[in-house]
Amino acid sequence: MKRTLLLLLPIFLFACNFETKKISSEEVLELESQTLNWKEVDQYPAFEDCQDETELTAARDCFEREVAENVYAYLAKQEPVVTEAINDTLLLYLKISKEGRPEIDSVEIDSTTTKQLPEIRSWLTQSIDSLPKIYPASKRGVPVSTVFKMPILIKAE
Repeated sequence: MKRTLLLLLPIFLFACNFETKKISSEEVLELESQTLNWKEVDQYPAFEDCQDETELTAARDCFEREVAENVYAYLAKQEPVVTEAINDTLLLYLKISKEGRPEIDSVEIDSTTTKQLPEIRSWLTQSIDSLPKIYPASKRGVPVSTVFKMPILIKAE
């Protein structure tokens, strides 16, 4: 019985057909890019004050709060004269390049607000240009561009 097992053991060992397939780096890259969620980043853009945030939600909130505070501070310095009260929310689409440069991608403003505040677009541009240094978002350690949709509340009397 033992001899039979010893004789059959080499047959079982050599009967197993191990097959390996060599995968090129291009195939690996293609498979990776198909499985990655390109709409999400691993790390949000950050100001100096927000770099210590490790949780994604907290990092995003910190970044958006800093942008909003800077924009509102800049707009508060302006002293527009309006003929009608304004209570409007505009949508600012802010792009942060992979180099960390902020720019306005687009702005959705009500025509009434534009009529009352014709300089609003230039004020928004100037407020974004005056933002402190921004560290770009990253995906798998590589800097990437991102766009944020930010509501901006405009009130004037």
